[in-house]
Amino acid sequence: MRHEAPTRRTVLTAALAAVATTASLTAGCTRHGTADDGRPPQATPTPGEGTPAPSGQRATGSVLAVKIDNVAAARPQTGLDSADVVYAEQVEGGLSRLMAVYATGLPAVIGPVRSVRESDLELLRQFDRPTLAFSGAQRKLLPLIGRAPLRPESPAETSRAYYRGSGRPAPHNLYLRPAAVLPDGAPGRAALTTGFRYGPAPAGGMATAARTVRYPAARFTFTWSGDHNRWLVSMDGTPARTTAGTRLTAPTVVVQYVKVTRSGFHDVLGNYTPYTHTVGSGRADVLRDGRTFRTTWSRPAATDGTAFTGADGAPVDFADGPVWVVFVKA
Repeated sequence: MRHEAPTRRTVLTAALAAVATTASLTAGCTRHGTADDGRPPQATPTPGEGTPAPSGQRATGSVLAVKIDNVAAARPQTGLDSADVVYAEQVEGGLSRLMAVYATGLPAVIGPVRSVRESDLELLRQFDRPTLAFSGAQRKLLPLIGRAPLRPESPAETSRAYYRGSGRPAPHNLYLRPAAVLPDGAPGRAALTTGFRYGPAPAGGMATAARTVRYPAARFTFTWSGDHNRWLVSMDGTPARTTAGTRLTAPTVVVQYVKVTRSGFHDVLGNYTPYTHTVGSGRADVLRDGRTFRTTWSRPAATDGTAFTGADGAPVDFADGPVWVVFVKA
């Protein structure tokens, strides 16, 4: 895993700030980097099969976290089905945005990639110096990114890792080649220091056919499929698929109730960005095996993972496989 020296971090912050000032395309509070330079768009990406971690993989390492666009114009996404964890949060205007985390395998292409938010930095503290791929950020947020214990990999830092796909307008067409930012491959499951536990389902629970989570201008629906033994993901009333046509599914879905406040940052229209607090405690619903389990979540510090316990105080295990976590205002 690479470690940046303080001098490189200072240079990086200055470079990111320069890019944010000179970028020509703006959407929301995004500032695009050097991949958006007016060149003709490249070919539409072809999603690759998830590649396994190399033999002799590291016991720990840098997970890859990618900020992914989730408005209608950005769908279907690419590479989202290969993520180990997908976090969904509310952003400006009541819309949603995703952050996908990869540790056990990397697809060939991921996207569309969009901008980072302040609360993402807190969420990512649970990992050991994660690699964060994003399209840019609001200018005043860039110094915080530069000081955060992570490896920022925007187009300003690694332009060769990104390209513009055809068939969609900017800013919904920026794609990442993850091998360019993690040349050693996926770090392995041990890097997923989320605090999640995996194992048999606890006793009890409430039979659940479907669960819908609503934001002011977005919604997620998870429908249980006994045939797939997974929850089928829908967004804004439409079945969610990848660009290859694969339906997005997850064995475990977490609806986590959190404190949401107004951050100090806003988009170009003056809409303030919600700050999703993921440190603390509260209630959460864990959906697995066609049932809902009422739990309490706890994350005492930003460097900790999140624990989920039942009413009896026992840990609640997740089903093996990808996890979707949807943050909802308590």
